[in-house]
Amino acid sequence: MAGQRLAGHAQATAARPMTIPAVPLRAGAQNAARVTSRTGGAVAKGIGGFLRPFARVGGIIWLEVAGVFFLLPVLVFAPKAWQYRVNWLHGPQQRTFWASVVVVVVFLYLGISSFWRAHRKSATK
Repeated sequence: MAGQRLAGHAQATAARPMTIPAVPLRAGAQNAARVTSRTGGAVAKGIGGFLRPFARVGGIIWLEVAGVFFLLPVLVFAPKAWQYRVNWLHGPQQRTFWASVVVVVVFLYLGISSFWRAHRKSATK
């Protein structure tokens, strides 16, 4: 019974001519693509407008967190620099002193500049 039904379906589709207009489908597809493109652009613009304040605040918080992490090496290396300050010119710990000073200066600059940028970013609108 299933074989007869399949055979009948195959004959019916073979007897029916293919009358699909190519131009209206193409125009319809182009119209659908245009509508989809406009809708996608509008959705992206709406989401971008919604997330813009969060991105600004997130950027400020990121700068502050980075500033804290930049100041952590200062807390670690500043006591070493202070401890070896008497050996700064000709002592056994001269290299340790200068390495500590370089690390403290670089990371102090990075930490302060990160907080300064966060302050400037929060002050401007």
